[in-house]
Amino acid sequence: MKKYIAELVGTCVLVVCGCGTAVAANTLIGNMGLTIPLGFTTLAIALAFGLSIVAMAYSIGNVSGCHVNPAVSIGMFAAGRMTGKDLVGYLVAQFAGGILGAAILMSFFGSNDSLGQNGYGDASALGCSMATAITVEAVLTFIFVLVVLGVTSKTENASVAGLVIGLSLTLVHLIGIPFTGTSVNPARSFGPALLAGGQALAQVPVFIIAPIIGGLVAALFYRLVLADKAKADA
Repeated sequence: MKKYIAELVGTCVLVVCGCGTAVAANTLIGNMGLTIPLGFTTLAIALAFGLSIVAMAYSIGNVSGCHVNPAVSIGMFAAGRMTGKDLVGYLVAQFAGGILGAAILMSFFGSNDSLGQNGYGDASALGCSMATAITVEAVLTFIFVLVVLGVTSKTENASVAGLVIGLSLTLVHLIGIPFTGTSVNPARSFGPALLAGGQALAQVPVFIIAPIIGGLVAALFYRLVLADKAKADA
């Protein structure tokens, strides 16, 4: 039970800090009437998500492994490194944590208009299509989950794994934010979309399905290409 609680708290923190930074930065800039390059806010938001993972990895990582992401947990299960029972428990905890995090943000800002939800079309900075959003999310999740599977495959990487994973999450956010706001995490997308409703909720299936596809492909690639090498080096 402790690992499920840890996943709930970790996912909640990710949403509060990552999505909260996105909302706060964009609201502040809008209220001040400033013209800030998109790259500046993209960097700030990407770092917030990455640093959230670093912080959680070194606090709850020894309890649950700090997945805080259904795509990571599904990838771990598909790679043969997680039981079905734990997968179900992790998924429930992560989605609950995403909803709780979004609820906390709603109380912070006093509104559900903007909770850091993901989107495409007119909800995308680049106006990307649904097909582009699916491709971006699947590819970026593939990269992220592959990094997680690789860096956690050796016990000697334990001391740096959290930093590597956090930096990798920062990297995929730098690429993905202009397209979709970057999900690569169904729980992170579902919580804000559920409470924001409207267009965000209508579009959220993309940000659940595409990351899961990316995570599964990463697990398949890991098992077919990297797993034997990792076992040999262990």
